[in-house]
Order: sequence, then structure tokens, then C-alpha cells
Amino acid sequence: IWNLVFIQFNRKSSGALEPLPMKHVDTGMGFERLCRVVQKKDSNYDTDLFRPIIAETERITGFLYGKDEKTDIAMRVIADHLRAISFCIADGQLPSNTKAGYVLRRILRRAVRYGYTFLKQEEPFLYKLVPSLVSVMGDTFPEIKKQQTLVMNVVEEEENSFLRTLSTGIRLLQQIMDSGNERKVIPGSSAFELYDTYGFPLDLTELIAREQGFTVERSGFEQAMEEQKKRSRNATVVETGDWTIVHNGMEEGVFTGYDSLEEDVLITRYRVVRVKNKEQVHLVFNKTPFYAESGGQVGDSGILSTASEQIKILNTFHENNLIIHQADHLPAHPEAMFHARVDEERRKMTASNHTATHLLHFALRQVLGKHVEQKGSLVEPERLRFDFSHFKKMTPEEIRKTEQLVNEMIRKNIARNEMRSTTMEKAREMGAIALFGEKYGSSVRIIRFGESVELCGGTHVDSTASIGLFRITAETSIAAGIRRIEAVTGKAAEDYINERIDLLDTILSKLNNPKNPLAALEQILEENTRLRKIAESFQAERAARLQKDLLASAFRVGEIRIVTEKVQSDTPALLKDIAFPLAHASEKTIMLLGTELDGKAHLALMISHDLVKTLNLNAAVLIKELAAEIHGGGGGQPFFATAGGTNPAGLPIAFQRMREFLKTKLAS
Repeated sequence: IWNLVFIQFNRKSSGALEPLPMKHVDTGMGFERLCRVVQKKDSNYDTDLFRPIIAETERITGFLYGKDEKTDIAMRVIADHLRAISFCIADGQLPSNTKAGYVLRRILRRAVRYGYTFLKQEEPFLYKLVPSLVSVMGDTFPEIKKQQTLVMNVVEEEENSFLRTLSTGIRLLQQIMDSGNERKVIPGSSAFELYDTYGFPLDLTELIAREQGFTVERSGFEQAMEEQKKRSRNATVVETGDWTIVHNGMEEGVFTGYDSLEEDVLITRYRVVRVKNKEQVHLVFNKTPFYAESGGQVGDSGILSTASEQIKILNTFHENNLIIHQADHLPAHPEAMFHARVDEERRKMTASNHTATHLLHFALRQVLGKHVEQKGSLVEPERLRFDFSHFKKMTPEEIRKTEQLVNEMIRKNIARNEMRSTTMEKAREMGAIALFGEKYGSSVRIIRFGESVELCGGTHVDSTASIGLFRITAETSIAAGIRRIEAVTGKAAEDYINERIDLLDTILSKLNNPKNPLAALEQILEENTRLRKIAESFQAERAARLQKDLLASAFRVGEIRIVTEKVQSDTPALLKDIAFPLAHASEKTIMLLGTELDGKAHLALMISHDLVKTLNLNAAVLIKELAAEIHGGGGGQPFFATAGGTNPAGLPIAFQRMREFLKTKLAS
């Protein structure tokens, strides 16, 4: 039932064992194992901790537990992983691409993959199992019951996202394994392409490959990964010079910009940096009114001046404990006293957007729920961007409510309440929101606008009315479970609204300013749909007629019909309409069609399903070779593939190559 660990020694780095002053026995007693013994079951998965989940999996998938080892393993993996996934999400951890979120995402995706491969679940299904887990665990762990809806929504969104990746990745991986790979080794470069282009994890590639007796060339994968990193490093080569000390022993980087936008300063040190063959000058002052980029807020810019010289400060950022000012050139006399002045208008616009970001965060938690957490932000003078945890696309009504709530707070002219230096304990008592995963010192700054209370080091308006107006311009997904809002404030918001009004006026003018614009637009759309159906019907008739003529002129090798012809077409889609339906036809057929359109060449290759298997042919592989003749590229599936290129003169050569290949292939 349990295992015992007798702890009595400390092993030193030398390997010597040192007796502990206190010895004890660690007892590992698994709850599942206890249940198994008490309930007299042969497996943990037969206990009432897992059976309700497995029973629900049987109901949803139609597979019965205990009938096949592979499906049994899949059901056990799903039941086990579902528990881990659900409790993590209920405790506030969401799937992501970093740290704990990445571990959670991998566990969830592993469960999805087992369902997809062994239980034929090509649509989201894991989320449907959550209620059965809650029925088992909900009374003992009330948080799982309370967060059931959140857990289901997050899991469903993650399933949807991964199933798109999974379907594409498995299809491409299968093509690689089916393409005459006698060594049963998947090249590392192919595994890397799946990972880099399609987001298909290496461990998943290895797992699927192993199930079919293949291995993955890990060294090739790692080499491709290293080459990509090298390319990335070379693209951003920075040559950094040594610091030149101007005023030694002086305090550096005292920030005064909360209270003043101007300051008399001394340059304590400078250096020259070369980025992509362009020189930059970095300056450090003894004190500065310039805000350094931090917490999503961009750094200040402005002017550094003396009576005889002006230097532009282009950006301000942190490096270690220094505040660094990027200047357009080095002052003639670095040892002089300078007057530093922040670009006031730019700072005001940035502060307006930063405060609006806080109000937006508060509004989202009111409209969508307390699960909303900031996952990233960008605050610029022209716009703001806010990334947050949420499991699905916001509805138009939710966006409208969020906008309304932010604008209500703006109209109330709420004054900023700032605690510049307080303890983390005090901040928690006030209900201040801290960024998840952010590290804070012993002293923190609190920014409060009414009910919005956050830890923040950025710059803000004195009162909300100075923001003027808030408008959301976009709401999108940037990762599973992470949404992004882009917005503008003040004059930028006015300009955005005016642009939309101008666009609407233009559309109404195009519609001849009808009394009921919506009805007029719907009428046009209905007419467009009707005409499209007529065009599609005409296209289908034309494709059928051409298909019949092409097959009539086909040459045969044994029982196989072969067509390699150029057709006249006003769309590449016609090639597919002709060839694709023949893939499942009773007569075995190989058809290569080409057309020239707007100076471009297009190819479509169809191979009957039976021939793909019996002759070990792969249209996706062949089309890539033929595409070289038209100076292009292509791809597809083993039975149907397409290509495009810039050399129509190469079409006859591609047809000739195909005929010669087939004669050789079929003769053997």
C-alpha cells in the first residue's frame, strides 16, 4: 500500500555519507492505492476515483473499456491527465508557452493526442469529461466545483487550438513515413520543420513515430535548431564599447520623473554601441526625469542641452541597475552640466494610455470574471495593447460593456491616489493587483483610480477625465487561453471614430444613400450569393465536360489511365475540380494537369488511392520535383497535390518528365 524511505544520511559532494542528527522514516501512502485495496480492485483505474471518468469516456467515444489494450491505455491516460489539468486551471494556472503554463499545455495536449489517435476523437471532447471529475472530487475540493465552467471553457479552447495543429502535423508526419522511408528514420530536418512551421512538438513526433516503428534523427533536429538560433543571433549582432567614466564616485540613475519633466544633470558615464553598422551613444546621468522602458511602458524621449548644444534623447531603458539614455550623438563636452527635458506631449499621451490600461484591466475583470489576469502589455503614446487570460473570443456585447465601463470611469474624473513606497503586505491588504510571475522588492508603488488598484511603477494622469475618450480597435487571440485588446485614447480615439464615420458615409454613398442601408446591403449579398451559385454550377459543368474529354484522350499502360495535359482556365481551382473527384473512381487513373494564368504556371497532380498504395506513389513528393520546371514549389497529400510557379514555358517539360517517370515506374 505504501513505500517507506529510511532517511539517515547526508551525502556530501565528495560522495561520503554523513549521519544526520535526526533520523526519520518517510511514508509514501497513495490515496489511490488505499482505495484499490479497500475496494478490492486490480488497478487504481478500477476504483471509484477514476471509473466515473472512464465510464463517461466510454459514453462519449463509443469505445468500451476492457476490450482492447490500446484503447484502455488511452482512457487511463485521459482520466489521469484530466485530473491534473482541471486542478491546475482551477488553482489559477492557464496553459501557455512558458514555465508552468507550458507543462500544463503539454499534459493537456498529450491527453488530446491519445483521444485523437486511439479513440477517434477529432473534435473537442476532454472538456465534456470535467463534470464527471467534479462529481467525484467536487465535495472534497469545492474549488473544482466553483471553477467548473472556467475549466471547461479553457480546456475546450485549448483542444480546438491543438486539434488544428494535430490534424495538420499528423498528416504531414504520415506523408514523411509513407514516402519510401526504408530505414524507418525521420530526418531531423523534417521533424524541425514540423516543430518550427506547424508548432508540432518534438516529443509528440517521437511518440507517433515510435508507435509505427520509426525513430527520429535527434541530432539533425538539434542541428537545425542551433542553425536557426545562429541566424537569429547574427540578425541582431550588437557591438558594445566599454564605459567611459566622466564623473567618478557619483550616485547614478536617481529617477525624478514622477514630479518633474526637467532636471539639471551630469553625465556620469557614456559608451558607443554599434547595431547593424549604425552607431548609438548611451549616456548615464546622476539623476534623470526620463522614464526608462518598464512594465510595458515605452521609454521617454526628449532633449539634453547646454547653451551651445542640443542632443536628442531617442529612448530610455534599463540595463542592470542603470538608466540608459540613447542619444543621437555624443556631446562635445561630456563633463559639462546639462539640462534634461522630457518630451511633454509624448509623456502625457503615454500616461493617458497607461492609466487607460489600468481601467481596462479593471473593466475586463468586471465584465468577464476574476480569472482575467494581465499577461503582457504595451503602452505607447499612440496606442495601448493589453494581453490577458481568457478562454474565448469576446462577444460584441462584452466589448461594448468593457468600453462603456472604462468611459464611465473617465467621465467620473477619478483622481489618482498614489502610494509611492509601501510594503507588499500593505498592498495585499488594499487588494492591489500584482502581475503574475513578476518579482517585487520590499518597497512597492500603488496606483489607485477608484476601485482600480494595482502595483505599478509607470507614469499616469492626475485624473481620469484627461484621458478624454477610450475606444477598443481590435480583440484577437495570440495563444490558446490568451486574448489581446488594442485600443486608443483621446485624440487618437476621436480620429479612429471619425475614420469609421467617413468610411460609413462612403459605403452609404456607394449604395446611393438608401433609407434602409442594412436592407440594401442584405439584398446585394443575397444577389451575390445567387450569382456565385450560378457561377459554381457553370464551373462544375465545365469541369465535368473537360474531365470527360481528357479521359477520352488518355493513354493507357495496362489498366491505368494516364493524362498529362494543359487546359485553358480562368482559375487554378478548375484543375482541382477536374482531377480531384477521380481519386476515388473505380478506374485507376493518374492525371497531371497544367494551366497558364496571368503569366504564372499552375499544376495539379491526382493519383488514384489504390495506386498510391500499390505503386508506393506520393503526389506531394512528385509535385515538388515537377514544380522545379516551372520555377516554383508545391505540396499536398499523397493522392492529390498542387504547385505554382513563374515559368509557364516549363509546363511541357513537366508533362514530359511525368510521362517518362511513369513509363519507367510501370515497366518495373
